[in-house]
Formats: sequence, C-alpha cells, structure tokens
Amino acid sequence: MDIFEATRSYESWLGRHTPIVRPDLRLKHGRLAENPFVFLRGTFYRWIQQWPAVCAKVADAPAVLSVGDLHVENFGTWRDVEGRLVWGVNDVDEACRLPYSQDLVRLAASAFLAIESHRLHVSARDACEAILEGYATSCEQGGRPVVLAEHHRWLRRLALNELRDPVEFWKRLLTLRPAKTGAPRNALRSTLPDPKLPFRVMRRVAGVGSLGRPRFVALAEWGDGLVAREAKAAVPSALAWARRGGTRATDVARFLKQAIRVPDPFFAIRSGWILRRLAPDCSRIELGDLPGQRDEQKLLRAMGWETANVHIGTNRAAIRADLRRRPRRWLAEAALRMTDAVNKDWRAWERGRPGR
Repeated sequence: MDIFEATRSYESWLGRHTPIVRPDLRLKHGRLAENPFVFLRGTFYRWIQQWPAVCAKVADAPAVLSVGDLHVENFGTWRDVEGRLVWGVNDVDEACRLPYSQDLVRLAASAFLAIESHRLHVSARDACEAILEGYATSCEQGGRPVVLAEHHRWLRRLALNELRDPVEFWKRLLTLRPAKTGAPRNALRSTLPDPKLPFRVMRRVAGVGSLGRPRFVALAEWGDGLVAREAKAAVPSALAWARRGGTRATDVARFLKQAIRVPDPFFAIRSGWILRRLAPDCSRIELGDLPGQRDEQKLLRAMGWETANVHIGTNRAAIRADLRRRPRRWLAEAALRMTDAVNKDWRAWERGRPGR
C-alpha cells in the first residue's frame, strides 16, 4: 500500500466516524506538500502503518499509553485550577497503547525534519541526545509536571513572548466565519463561565493532522473581555485503522489520568467532542511562535522529560529496564530510518497529490 492508497483508505475509515469537512480536507492535501515536516504532522496514519516494519528493532519495547502523534510542535500551555501556567503535550487526540519507543522515535524524527527545514538549528545528534537525556532523567526521578511559576522561568519566557500577543490572538478568532450547522451548542455552552451567556459559534480551521474533522469555536463576552471554547470531533486513534482495532474509546481519558500531569480544568470529552478553552496562553506553541534567541537543546530536553511524564504512569520499571539495555545510538538510528520513510512518501505526495 503506497501513500495514496493509505490516505484513501484512512479517509474512508475516518468518514465512518465523523462527517468530513471536504474543503478542510482539500486544504490538508495541499499543506502536506509544503515540506516533509508538515507532512509528518498530518500523516500519523501512515507513520503508524509503517513504524512496526521500519523500526522492528525498537518496536519490541514495553507498551505504555502513548501520545501517538508526538512531534516538536505538539507542546503548548494551559492554566491549571490555581491559574498557574503549565507546559506540556498539547494534543492527545491519537492517544493509544504503543511501545514507549514509538513516541521517542517520532519526536526525534520530527526534530530531524525541523532541522532539515531550518525550523531548528541544532545537529541531529545533539537533538537526539537532548531528548533521550530528558526522557531518561524524568524516568529515573519519577517525573514532575512542568509548571511555569517559580521554576522553568526560561521556558516561561519562551511561552509568553510577543508573538502570542492577546490583541492578535482575539483578532484572528473574531475573523472566523460563522458556523451554519453541525456545532455542538449544548456541549460548548456547558463549558462557558455562565451557561446563560449569549455566544456566537464560528467554524475554525486549524492544525494539520485533524484538518477535515469538524471544529467549532464559541465566542462570548464576559467580564469586559472575550472568552473562547473549542469543540473538535473526537475519533479513535489511527492505530485502530492500521490494526483494524487495538484502541479503546477511553484511551484518552486513561492517558490523562495516568500521566504525571497538572490537568487543564477546561479539557473534557463529551458526546463525541473534545472540548477545551482557547486563549493566548492556552494553545499549541509552534516553532515559528518562539523567539529567535532560544536554547534549543534545553527545549528538546524538556520535551523528552514531558514525554516520560506521560509514559511512566503506565509502566515505569519496565521502561527503565529497557532503556538500560538499548545501545547508545538506538534512538538516532531508528529516527533516521523513519525520517527516510517520511521523506520518500513526501516526495511521492508532492509529485502526485490529489487535486494537483
């Protein structure tokens, strides 16, 4: 099965779980041709289909509840119940049970592709060492959530830079088109600070991998300012497509419960929708949002640490034992193989993508 057959099959499967937004899907097809890094972000279904064969030497690692669709732009911030800023994995739509090595290889491969496209400016070797060092240290120490208060001030400065300006953030949301049909108005209403608030429902187009799924935003005025809540259609992980099963509807909830994590009190899954608060400091952080002056090895080390945070609640002892038996360059070698597979698929897609 090549990339085109895989895409048709996956999208047909996806359409059985949620209504497809065809214009967004066409946009996704075009975006996948931009570069291999964007292609990786948008094709987890293809990754998880190829991973067991391409990385057979590391696919025997202990299984844990994993992020699945992990990459260097799947990190962001949210506010906890105390109002503190927390940093960590932002998108858990693809959460499922996989070898712990899968998340690490995908994170490292995404770093390789970000380096190739000049989004990161470290060597591939340094990137892998930083990710693995952060991961192993977190495993040894039992993990710890990354709360950007008295600790991690360097990361707080990265997260709250001028590129995440509130004025620009709200201006973008206010330009969204009104939604005509399909919005889960009751679910959105239940997340607002006052369920009696009047609100507008807008259609949102965001991300890469989830393009094609229905996504809505409720906008309301409250306390002399705007508030926003997002609803995105929840579907099973692409692992269910690749293996014709193998995931459970409760995987995301179990993932969030077992991870070493300070939760986002606004995140919920109700009636087939993923609900969350949107705000300038409660969103994904893309590499282009970060200031030019930054310690990228330190950032990658933090990503490795956070990856361990989400794994060790499942099987910490088995992960530590397995890490000790791995040869030194196992992560770099596996990530390079998957990077080559992604690049090969991207070149094919760029030449013959649908609608070209």
